[in-house]
Amino acid sequence: MIVLDITIVNIALPSAQKDLGISDADRQWVITAYTLAFGGLLLLGGRLGDLFGRKRVFTVGLLGFALASALGGAAGGPTMLFAARALQGAFGALLAPSALGLLSTTFSDPKERSTAFGIFGAIAGGGAAIGLLLGGLLTEYLNWRWCLFVNTPIAVVTAFAAFSVLTRDHIAKGTRTRLDLPGALLGCGGLLAIVFGMSEAVTRGWVDWLVLGSLGLGVLLLAVFVLVEKRTPHALLPLHIVAERNRGGGALSVGLAMIGMFGLFLFLTYYLQVIKHFSPVMSGVSFLPMTAAIVISSTGFAARLMTRVPSRNLIGPGLLLAAAGMAWLTQMKVDSPWAGMVLPAELLLGFGMGLIFMPSMSLATLGVAPNEAGAASATINSAQQVGGSFGTALLNTIAASATATWLAARAAGAGDPAVQAQGAVHGYVVATWVAMGILLLAALVAFVMIDHRPGPAEATGAVGGAAQAGPAEAGAAGSGAQGAGAPAPAPQEAPAHQRQRAT
Repeated sequence: MIVLDITIVNIALPSAQKDLGISDADRQWVITAYTLAFGGLLLLGGRLGDLFGRKRVFTVGLLGFALASALGGAAGGPTMLFAARALQGAFGALLAPSALGLLSTTFSDPKERSTAFGIFGAIAGGGAAIGLLLGGLLTEYLNWRWCLFVNTPIAVVTAFAAFSVLTRDHIAKGTRTRLDLPGALLGCGGLLAIVFGMSEAVTRGWVDWLVLGSLGLGVLLLAVFVLVEKRTPHALLPLHIVAERNRGGGALSVGLAMIGMFGLFLFLTYYLQVIKHFSPVMSGVSFLPMTAAIVISSTGFAARLMTRVPSRNLIGPGLLLAAAGMAWLTQMKVDSPWAGMVLPAELLLGFGMGLIFMPSMSLATLGVAPNEAGAASATINSAQQVGGSFGTALLNTIAASATATWLAARAAGAGDPAVQAQGAVHGYVVATWVAMGILLLAALVAFVMIDHRPGPAEATGAVGGAAQAGPAEAGAAGSGAQGAGAPAPAPQEAPAHQRQRAT
């Protein structure tokens, strides 16, 4: 629902703009308001789950998301719609790390964990493409408001299911650690400034003073955030979480991968609707092969191999497959057939994404103490969100600049629609080359930084919890839990925990 909501509104945006009288200059805020709140508040949302219990925060996030979606669907003007989208992003920042943290703490058996993260990765990767399809159907056959209303029944039903199914993990008031307010202000402020600067770069350009000032402020705030987190005993983001090479490498790989992937959805949507004249529904349907490839790759291959092969042997080849899909798209032309050009690229990208997402998300919380699972989950979600925002701004700017340069060299025929279409496709191709290079860099990062190898116990499912990360990481996880006032679970407690889940 979170990932779907980023793309479903893209299809509905032209209709919403016309209905509510939103100006061309302000229409970007329908998207930006959501990504700003979501990306900026992820670290805080993850930590709140650690402090107050992920079940409680997850349920509150669902109900808040349902309310915000209903407000957005009923919006009578631009301001109400922008505010509702910001609220959606804020409650999404509670949902995303809580969901990943719940997976990590619920499924401690390695084989169960690999299956759960395989399904999670498939849904996360396919949500964007499904959003494009559902947005087209709802906009074409109902109206744009249903692209927001559709979230409300999903969120309400899931909230009731969460309340009755999830194990209670409420943390008593006397045993909670204090919330790191300076860290929250610095970390969230830094992420907000960076995401805002990247979003504004789409319309203002990278050399605009507001864009440069926002990016500079964001980097400065995050630098101070690191200094503060080194010294506080109750850090919003314990630095050892990102300092560990597997988690850091996984987050960096995913962040770089999302730079290319978000740009891809943007370009393919415009290529299919503007150049190939597909309807919103047909352009959404054309993304389904990619969704199917993600599901097959995540659940059919990555989930089975995660406990048998080193993680970088999944993530690295996945990034290379995605880069190969981008390389295929660099041959795109105005008259290229969908089946011969777009479909093979979608399949390569889908299979690659399925191998990337699930192992990276599993590494993000592998061996982390239960009281820090939310912070670890927020880290990789932040990498995804910041990477996606940066990719959209960077690749969109590159494509626009390449198109303008190409048309300027052919000024005599610039008014011809056929020449304009060729210029647009030229811009898409140039940006796709850049995206391919970024994916190759991400593959290099994965091969160099990630060195996690599943032990024999992981392959057989003989261990659970932090023990699966190896003796050193298990010890660190245990000491971290004790430091937070929560007892470290002894190895022999795992069967009892499993029996409780089974009941």
